[in-house]
Amino acid sequence: MNSPLLISSFIDRAGELFGDVEIVSRRADRSIHRYTYKECRDRARRLAMALRDLGLQRGDRVATLMWNHYAHVEAYFGIPLAGGVFHTLNLRLHPTEIARIANHAGDRFLIVDDILLPLWEQVTAAGFKPERVVVVSTSGAPTQREYQEYETLLADCKTTFAPVDAHEDDAIGLCYTSGTTGMPKGVLYSHRSTALHALTLALPDVLGLRQRDVMLPIVPMFHVNAWGLPFVAAMLGIKIVLPGPCLDPASICELFASERVTFSAGVPTVWMAMLRYIEEHPEAFRPEPGMRMLVGGSAVSELLISEFKKRGVRLMQGWGMTETSPLATIACVKSQMTDLTDEEQTAILARQGIAAPFVDIRAVNADGICPKDGQTMGELEVRGPWVASSYFQSSSEADRWTADGWFRTGDVATIDGEGYMRITDRTKDLIKSGGEWISSVDLENALMSHPHVQEAAVIAIPDPKWQERPLAVVVLKQGADVTPDSLRAHLAPQFPKWWLPEKFVFAKEIPRTSTGKFLKTKLRELYAHPL
Repeated sequence: MNSPLLISSFIDRAGELFGDVEIVSRRADRSIHRYTYKECRDRARRLAMALRDLGLQRGDRVATLMWNHYAHVEAYFGIPLAGGVFHTLNLRLHPTEIARIANHAGDRFLIVDDILLPLWEQVTAAGFKPERVVVVSTSGAPTQREYQEYETLLADCKTTFAPVDAHEDDAIGLCYTSGTTGMPKGVLYSHRSTALHALTLALPDVLGLRQRDVMLPIVPMFHVNAWGLPFVAAMLGIKIVLPGPCLDPASICELFASERVTFSAGVPTVWMAMLRYIEEHPEAFRPEPGMRMLVGGSAVSELLISEFKKRGVRLMQGWGMTETSPLATIACVKSQMTDLTDEEQTAILARQGIAAPFVDIRAVNADGICPKDGQTMGELEVRGPWVASSYFQSSSEADRWTADGWFRTGDVATIDGEGYMRITDRTKDLIKSGGEWISSVDLENALMSHPHVQEAAVIAIPDPKWQERPLAVVVLKQGADVTPDSLRAHLAPQFPKWWLPEKFVFAKEIPRTSTGKFLKTKLRELYAHPL
């Protein structure tokens, strides 16, 4: 009972019991790389010893600047096997931001994809210079002479593998928040937190994963460890398919078909783009029976859930943050609700769901803990064994944690009598009009249910009479012609009149964060004083 919970046991088990199960990767040159869990385990061990030979000490950070592919999986396991901490750098950030984060983390070494070397050189110019740079060839081009080649590093390592004496509370991974409201903050993950998170993800009423599944994470491995999915895959011996940098809907559909994928995961923008593609190319999408798609990162509309259901796919919504590893809640229909209509069940699935096992949630406002009435809004607080208790090497924002261990998320939510949580906004994105709160998220989801709307974001703009009023930024589907009055009429049956935006802006696109969320700070900058 006192055996430590170590993620090394996942790759050991996969190599021993599921050694012939494939890990499939698409390289940058679109070629397919295939090998097995046994080979992955052996190479992860070799990477561990090679890093130790380079001088890696326990707790040292090794940065990765990589897409989703087999070498990144090896780093996920090999770096902790060496006693180090893998730090996944977000390649979608500005080079100056990447350099600032890597310097704050104190990364000693870097493993980088060859196709990302131009980005890496900009990061170097911005002031980040690790001791050693190791390059993974994904395009077939030769590695530049000044860098260490990944395959050569592994081939030259002759040191026999010897595991470190790891403790389950040792850090294994480091990820930084998206930093939309200031300097990104680092969150450390331990063996224990990652193992418990993986075990819970696999449960039938969470993601319902099993060894016979075929998993394709579209969510990047630099985005909260691909939501922990590579660890679950290794734990259960699931075949995993990794798309590399080829993330367009046509490429993903091709992998879905060729590898017979049964489970995938991505942010709502990914699935919205996928839906638009398969509406135009229905022959390209032939999902496996019982296929599931996890969606997270921002709220998902009922329309999106319904459209994929028509095509035989169950869209599953989870909610979480970098600070929660990330899964904290999951949307599911309870057994006593199976007699509800399809529309009523879809409405339940469009909420952010109930707390996952081991996780507690509550909403708190100025009056204290909110009643579970599904109406009273408050800041969502969460606690659990994979929820961070502080930020890495930072005393800032210590007030994000209460004295009794709750993490203040910054999300505004309601919780109903059945325990279903619904995010109504971020605290900074709520619209206060005439002393009353308006949820931008609710308006956005309603607008995106319009058949001619591709996506929509709602922000507050100053108003001399009401303090703030909602403004909707709308991207229409190609060829659509919609007026503000028709959009307002679409919203009218669903909301009080004072919620309805007086102003609409039609745009070609909505700016996004590096993780695909609407970048409302930019929208407020662009449209603070619309015509």
